[in-house]
Amino acid sequence: MASVTDKDMSTLRWIGEIPGKLNMIDQTQLPEEFVRIDCETPEDTWHAIKRLSVRGAPAIGVAAAYGLVLGIQHATELPREEFLRRLKETADYLAGSRPTAVNLFWALERMQRVASEHDTLSPVELTERLLAEARAIEQEDREMCAAMGEFGQTLLESGQGVLTHCNAGALATAGDGTALSVFYAAARAGKQISVYADETRPLLQGARLTSWELQNHGIDVTLICDSMAGWVMKEKRVQAVITGADRVAANGDSANKIGTYSVSHLAKAHGIPFYIVAPSSTFDFALATGEDIPIEQRDPAEISRGCGRQTAPDGIDIYNPAFDVTPAENITAIITEKGIISPVTSENIAAMLKAEA
Repeated sequence: MASVTDKDMSTLRWIGEIPGKLNMIDQTQLPEEFVRIDCETPEDTWHAIKRLSVRGAPAIGVAAAYGLVLGIQHATELPREEFLRRLKETADYLAGSRPTAVNLFWALERMQRVASEHDTLSPVELTERLLAEARAIEQEDREMCAAMGEFGQTLLESGQGVLTHCNAGALATAGDGTALSVFYAAARAGKQISVYADETRPLLQGARLTSWELQNHGIDVTLICDSMAGWVMKEKRVQAVITGADRVAANGDSANKIGTYSVSHLAKAHGIPFYIVAPSSTFDFALATGEDIPIEQRDPAEISRGCGRQTAPDGIDIYNPAFDVTPAENITAIITEKGIISPVTSENIAAMLKAEA
């Protein structure tokens, strides 16, 4: 099983200046192999996002910002009008990689807004400015992760057990993660926290990624099957549930990896607080509720052949949504880089994140 030093753990990074390339961990190879891959074109980046070599809403946003730079860095000799057309085509292309994670669209819109605000720059100058913006998005994500971790760890006490679903750690961001940043901050504060990680079917992000990541960071972690979540709550092994989110509607309804909806209801039934950790960039104020969040449908083979061998009969109908939506009423609090939102209401969200709203 792959084991790496902290220095190797950066999920993605830009190498060089202009021209440069995007280098990232290929998360499809974990935990057996630790492999880094290069993206030198927007097509490389699109496929890396689509096949989940890079995943997690914040990391997808950072990757898309750098992917946009990859699409224009060799087009600086074009007339400005053609250069801007190439920029927009690249942004539209990258936006088609995955539909649910709002950070993807947020980052691409931010990059295009910067381009429109600097209408006097030459293509060479604008490319350099956009690389600086992509780096700023990456750095801001690191800072947001740290802030969310510090806010979140105040909700935990030493000796508690915490359940998490999917992977919302350093592998999903440019920093320490969203949900998992809370565990890292708690450890730095001297709190002894035991984490129970759902395996997260069908692609096993909890088993392959979360357990690997926490183990490498020295956090006490126990892997369980998804179907065991209710029982560990019944046995009082966990006193909180903490997950990330890929998109949060204006009222607090939160899309996260499939299975999160069920976990939220189990937590509610057992009187256990359920926390979402998400940066302000994951909120979509254009959507009043989670009813309008698009849910990605993925390849049926992820279910029928997801463990390296056929596990279902040929010709069977398969339904494979990648995400579900947890209603705000099931969420005790949403932890952001600006503070903790509780109770979770449209008014409280707008008050905390009024600049974004």
